[in-house]
This record gives sequence, structure tokens and C-alpha cells, in this order.
Amino acid sequence: MSPAELNQRHAIDGHLHFTREGDGPTLAEIDNAHGHATLALEGGQLLSWTPKGDQPVVWLSPEAVYKPGKSLRGGVPVCWPWFGPHESDATLPGHGFARNKPWSVTASEALADGATRLTLTLDQDDETAKLWPHRCALKLTVTVGTTLTLALTTRNLGDQPVTLTEALHTYFHVGDIERIEISGLEGVGYVDKVNDGAHTEQQGAVVIRGETDRVYLAAPDECVIHDPDLGRRIHVTKHNGRSTVVWNPWAEKGAAFGDMGEDGYRRMLCVESANALSDAWSIPPGDEHTLSAEYQVSKM
Repeated sequence: MSPAELNQRHAIDGHLHFTREGDGPTLAEIDNAHGHATLALEGGQLLSWTPKGDQPVVWLSPEAVYKPGKSLRGGVPVCWPWFGPHESDATLPGHGFARNKPWSVTASEALADGATRLTLTLDQDDETAKLWPHRCALKLTVTVGTTLTLALTTRNLGDQPVTLTEALHTYFHVGDIERIEISGLEGVGYVDKVNDGAHTEQQGAVVIRGETDRVYLAAPDECVIHDPDLGRRIHVTKHNGRSTVVWNPWAEKGAAFGDMGEDGYRRMLCVESANALSDAWSIPPGDEHTLSAEYQVSKM
């Protein structure tokens, strides 16, 4: 559907409109009394969120390049219906296919408190059925208000249980990666993917001093990013997410990506709300499951 058609059906004055520049993705631009957010319909990927009077909270690489069928570096890629490499077939796309497929806009709404809500859906086709032989419907609901909320709902349309892993792979904008701390994960066990999958328990606040790729299992629903350089805290609250993933590629791997920028790794931190590894989620026939994450900013 073209931006003109989308604007005719779903635009809201003072809240939401749709644009596309050249061969780039179709974008939903939300601008309301509380802040601004941009979402690409390709991949259902939120690209930015900036509350009024603050700096960007969601990080997008200044060198991110749009290529059809590939998520942009940064924002909030949707990892579904598996997280990381496929458990039995390494040739399948990492983090599943939802982040690489076009999504459809199905609803938009201006809420009474001034927030804006946008709903997208991803339907399976013959191509995705070959990758994921289960009948499921997927919905992403994005609410931009005093907080940012993302809700990913999977409905099992089949007659057998479906087990999946998933993540809202959020890149946060930070002042300096070596000066931030994450509280709320103290004492939680994690799988250290940088250290051959070793199982370790978190001691004290999380600090980043090199390449970091950790899956915290049975993690609490809330953690907080403390950022003294930007003078703020980012509160991350998840629901129906058993795992929290903390990731930063550091200098060498970040440079190898080619789309992160020379020091991009210093300005970003992924704290992902997830169901990963042994925290996989099973959905009975006819039932649904919603993984959601809410982000709120407070001053230090």
C-alpha cells in the first residue's frame, strides 16, 4: 500500500502520517504532544523514539543503510519466531524472518491522554511457511506517549502447541558505553555467549568493558540503565518475557558490521526483552501470547 493510501486510511492529524523517500522503506511518523517516533513497515521495525525535551532514547546508526529484506542497524528489530541462529538449521535467517518481511498497518488511534497507537500485522505466506511450518498470526502494537510500549502478540491458529523464542531487540542511545550501569539483574544467572556459553551469575550492577552478549534467564521484569553522561535513567519493564539480553559488539566486531560507524558501539547498548534459549514459550492451540516492553525515562 502506498503512503498516500496509508494516509487516507490511517493518518491522524497531529499524531501520525506516512512517508517514503525514493527507494527507502515506508515510514510511519508519529509526532504528538509527548514525543516523536519513526517506524519502518519493512520489518515492523521501530527506528527512533525521542520524548519531548529529551535526547533520542532509541539509537539508530547514522550509517544504517536500507536494503530490502534486511533490518536496519539499530532501532528495535523484531526477532521472531526464533532468537539467534535457528536451533537445527544454520542456513535459516538469524533471529527469524519477521524483521525482514513487510508488515501491514491494520489500525491507528489517538488516545485520550495524547498518546498515539499503531497496530501492524504480519501474515504468513508460502515463503514463511517453508521457514516456519506452524499456522500463527503475528501482531505488533506500538504506543507512543509519556512512555513507549511495544507489544508483540502471537496467536496459534493450528491444532498443536507451538514453541518459540523471540525478542524485542532494542538498541538504546547512551552517552558512553563504558560509563553506564544496568541495575536490576544482580544475582541473576546468565549464559555468556562471548565465553563459549558459560553459565555465570551476575555480581553487582552490569557494566560493559568489552564485547558483551549475555542471555539472563528467568530475569526480573524490570531493569534500569543508568547513564550519567546524558543525566538520565532508562527504565525497561517487560511482561511475559522470561529473559533479558544484554549486547554490545565492541570495537572490532562493530567495525566489521560496516554499518555501525567508527565509534557507534560507544553510543549504543542493547537491552532486549525476550524469551530465549531455555526460556522458550509454548502456546496452546487457539491461544495467544504477548511479549511486551515499556520504556520510561527519568532524570538522574
